[in-house]
Amino acid sequence: MKRKQIDFTQGNIILELVMFSIPIVLGELFQNLYNSVDTLVVGNFVGKNALAAVSVCATLANLLVGFFNGMSVGSSVVVSRAFGSRDQERLNRSMRVAFGFSVVLGVILSVLGIFLTPVLVGLAAVPEEVYPEAVTYLRIYLAGLMFTVIYNISAGILRAVGDSGTPFRILVVTSVINIVLDLVFVVVIPLGVAGVGFATIFSQFVSVVLAYKKLEKINEEFRLDVKEAFQNHEIVAEVAAIGMPSGLQSALISFSNLFVWRYVNGFGATAAAGVGVAQRLDKFIVLPCKAFGLTITTFVSQNSGAGNHARARQGEGRCLLLSIVVTNSIGFLVYCFADRSVALFNTDPEVIAYGVAMMHYIIPMYTLMAVREIYLGILRGYGNTRIPMILSLIGMVVVRQIYLAVSMSINRTIENVYFCYPMAWGVTAALIFIYYQMVKKRYREDVV
Repeated sequence: MKRKQIDFTQGNIILELVMFSIPIVLGELFQNLYNSVDTLVVGNFVGKNALAAVSVCATLANLLVGFFNGMSVGSSVVVSRAFGSRDQERLNRSMRVAFGFSVVLGVILSVLGIFLTPVLVGLAAVPEEVYPEAVTYLRIYLAGLMFTVIYNISAGILRAVGDSGTPFRILVVTSVINIVLDLVFVVVIPLGVAGVGFATIFSQFVSVVLAYKKLEKINEEFRLDVKEAFQNHEIVAEVAAIGMPSGLQSALISFSNLFVWRYVNGFGATAAAGVGVAQRLDKFIVLPCKAFGLTITTFVSQNSGAGNHARARQGEGRCLLLSIVVTNSIGFLVYCFADRSVALFNTDPEVIAYGVAMMHYIIPMYTLMAVREIYLGILRGYGNTRIPMILSLIGMVVVRQIYLAVSMSINRTIENVYFCYPMAWGVTAALIFIYYQMVKKRYREDVV
């Protein structure tokens, strides 16, 4: 293993947190461009119905891919612990097994996606005029999700050994490919929503090839061996024990979002397009807190693996502060220019009005999102994912759905949908924070 990666067990904590998270933020930025460019292209060159179809499908796709991406948390923690403990043989084996496992899961996901597309679109209750394009786009997109799953787990393995730069560079390359192909398949060759789906699949395939080549380069013993993944039950079991709760959490939250979209779609295609654009902007604003959440997971995993519990605690508070400051700074800028930001995706005045209204509702509440992501990341770094999963589901699914059912029965307004997002963040953040205060002593083995 070549030691060009960041070692969180030594050095300046803030500097390392920032240096490690910057490539993650930039990488996630370019990854978000996959669907955002799809949205931009269809919104400007196809129409608002196509824009609504792509927006709804983003949530539908997350229902399946979210589960398997959650498994990447398990892979990252297992590999990080081996890296921190300096167990080279286990590190090599963990990397191979995690990658082989991702290939199996990715293939399963694509097969399920192809057959479940009509069911998923039906669950979202999309408007009749949007349905055909939604089915077309989602089926193509889900057929290629095997590459998304394999790449995301590969990126998790790279981050686990301190390399957050390579995933960023890969996403720069593949995002450019995706942008070019989107324009070719929609503007030059008028394939509509099918064109942006094909562009995404090819781009993700390239990302898998590049990630695999990098893993081979940094670890001479790395290779694809699906058989080894089935033979190493203890590593697969550990990955599943840590990753399964995170995957279920993500999948069930996405499933809950389908029912949120049922309420949105009840206000028509224009409202769906506006809310879809707001959700695209939201994904860009929360990039820092998501990145710092991934960063603190690796930081805690490496230091707990090395027995540096005091250093792990120091990183927790500093990472939370960084997340709050950076996320709210970006949110403030988008708040000030919300109308222009939404207009980038579609110039219909009604679409802009819906998008701006939602952004003004949720942006002031992003501190709650930052708190949630950091404390989830800390607990995952210690391998604690089951109780956080349950608490997240209570806040993000149960409480939110109860709120919508009650509020919409009393007064059916789109503002109730806007507010359900920050309300769920706040409830979840409070539950996760309280739980962490209750269990943190068990992770402080060096406290006298």
